[in-house]
Amino acid sequence: MSSARTLTPVNVLTGFLGSGKTTLLQRLLRSPRLDRTAVLINEFGEVGLDHLLVQRVDDAVVLLESGCICCTIRGDLTGALRGLLDRRDRVEIPAFDRVVIETTGLADPGPILYTLLNEPVLQHHFQLGNVITTVDAVNAALHLSKNPEGMKQVAAADHLLVTKTDLASDEQIAAVRAVLAQVNPSAHVRDAIDEPLDVDGLLDVRPPKSAPAFVPAGDAGATDTLHALRRHSQDISSFSLVLDEPLDWTAFGVWLSLLLHRYGDDVLRVKGILSVQGSAAPVFMNAVQHVVHPPQHLETWSTEDRRSRIVFITRGIDHGRLRRSLEAFCRLRVAELSVSA
Repeated sequence: MSSARTLTPVNVLTGFLGSGKTTLLQRLLRSPRLDRTAVLINEFGEVGLDHLLVQRVDDAVVLLESGCICCTIRGDLTGALRGLLDRRDRVEIPAFDRVVIETTGLADPGPILYTLLNEPVLQHHFQLGNVITTVDAVNAALHLSKNPEGMKQVAAADHLLVTKTDLASDEQIAAVRAVLAQVNPSAHVRDAIDEPLDVDGLLDVRPPKSAPAFVPAGDAGATDTLHALRRHSQDISSFSLVLDEPLDWTAFGVWLSLLLHRYGDDVLRVKGILSVQGSAAPVFMNAVQHVVHPPQHLETWSTEDRRSRIVFITRGIDHGRLRRSLEAFCRLRVAELSVSA
């Protein structure tokens, strides 16, 4: 089996139709960090990388000026990634040490993450990197309010990039950032037009220095954009739990598995730093819908407060009932419950 140091990282780039995924991908590909990268996309016509193409290997693979490989996904994701591995081993394509998957604008990231984390062959060769989601500041109210896939893309993100801020008003930008911070309080929200682009920060998975932040509800000036987003996404909310006592890791794992098995479609994200019985150092856990990432055992606590903190992003789930379920199953007391509707 490959060690963690030899696994190829896979970054997922998602975002609703027209939100700027391709523009961001083009900027990323200009960085030396992506010189040896395989880019998986659905259709070349949707991506617009023609000015970067230098050589067509076959109907599905082209080489880019940077030396990256760009491939279409014509079957399932598993087949596409396995094909890349086979071609690399046969020296039919240049070696690569990173994969970037650009999803379609209507994609739910959940099945993609599930494939990367659970398909046996892929587990031996790849590791999931950060999920990056682009959000159109001009059209966010329309995209996110009418399309559940857009909200799932936001919930799954490790990094949220607000695009087209040069075309949006200050009021629109503030409203969109406020809603993003409430829907996914554990994600890093950035402005996509910032220069230089923080490629390292976007791509590299780094253990958190502290528990995920929680942003309380606010009216951000009570803009029309904010009201529209809240009105149409009112069944999606974030809340955080603070646990006084160390967790029984086995019991918590069983509880989380049961929760995601039963309500995974409506538990859009779970992320937290846990104090675990028998361990002096914290454990970082991360789950998206039915998918649980491998836990990260951190070296030490970064603050004096060593209580567990967990942030949930859910749709239509009673927060009090979830809290009581966790308390009963793990036989502990939840100290705090913060809610952002």
